[in-house]
Amino acid sequence: MSIKFKDYIRKLHKLRSGRMYGNDFFLTWEKTYDEIQAVWTVADALRDLRERNISAKVFDSGLGISIFRDNSTRTRFSFASACNMLGLEVQDLDEKKSQIAHGETVRETANMISFMADVIGIRDDMYIGKGNAYMHEVADAVESGYRDGILEQRPTLVNLQCDIDHPTQCMADALHVIHEFGGIKNLKGKKLAMSWAYSPSYGKPLSVPQGVIGLFTRLGVDVSLAYPEGYEVMPEVVEVARKNADAAGSRFTITNSMDEAFTGADIVYPKSWAPFKAMEKRTVLYGNGDTEGINALEKELLTQNAAHKDWACTEEKMKLTKDGRALYLHCLPADISGVSCNEGEVDGSVFDRYRTPLYKQASYKPYVIAAMIMLAKFPNPAEILTRLNERGTQRVFG
Repeated sequence: MSIKFKDYIRKLHKLRSGRMYGNDFFLTWEKTYDEIQAVWTVADALRDLRERNISAKVFDSGLGISIFRDNSTRTRFSFASACNMLGLEVQDLDEKKSQIAHGETVRETANMISFMADVIGIRDDMYIGKGNAYMHEVADAVESGYRDGILEQRPTLVNLQCDIDHPTQCMADALHVIHEFGGIKNLKGKKLAMSWAYSPSYGKPLSVPQGVIGLFTRLGVDVSLAYPEGYEVMPEVVEVARKNADAAGSRFTITNSMDEAFTGADIVYPKSWAPFKAMEKRTVLYGNGDTEGINALEKELLTQNAAHKDWACTEEKMKLTKDGRALYLHCLPADISGVSCNEGEVDGSVFDRYRTPLYKQASYKPYVIAAMIMLAKFPNPAEILTRLNERGTQRVFG
């Protein structure tokens, strides 16, 4: 047993995470601080096992069901990797090939896909007021199916991104930052700039910036949310961030200056998103099938974006950060000026310099998802991890 692994098990024994057993993971701020730390601790332990070539399969069989109502690369493969690591096979629900188009209800679909399923991962981030609500509807349906004896076990639900939060992404981001700065204790008083940045596309979800301000304010980090006027996020999430900062003794500020947010920042997260009010309007237009209105809104938002091309993570902006060496974060894919677009969120030279840490940032997501699953499916995760380590089954036979 490695020294790191022993430390993880000791820490896990001290954390109160029992309420996660049998429950779902929707929003980070619905979880206690101990529960959040338990996810990171289990994730680190699972990574340690894999680094030592020890299998983490805790399921002999079973399904992980993925429902992606928006395009995805990293989260899709991270969910598949997490399920596979724990011994689950993944089955993706393609709604276009299902009976949903023929009027099948959410309750019926949820139960029909859940026979022998242990986890359901859902990404539904496009429409304000819809994604998180849909996830709760699915969770309620499988809960009823389990109580009624239809399902032998109740699959846990993991939010792979909704209209409010992107918990697997932001938890992975935070774990990356924790390791980069040598522990949670070292984050106290650090400054993070969560900034809007220009993109030549429109309609990007608000869930990443909202997830970041809703999580990092709990860690003692001083969070500065920056955006041009008119690019506000959900007011209820802003209130969550304010309350979290007050409780943690950190600061949460909002500014309409990217320079102000970047000045003295230890961490920067320049990322485009659509205005909250516009996304609300977009949801109504799609609900009414108003194609003309949707096209008009898209043109309006692209014009609005184009007025703020100076909101970009340039070499000059990075010089404003602490010692000119802030840790650059992005959920990927980034709009890279001169690479993926003419003008975008970040200069190509900045992105290239941070490519390796960016990929490390993304690498934490499979372990975070696996940890969420393990904590939901086992009441004694420390014991399970210890037994996996003692069993020592080689993942790759050698």
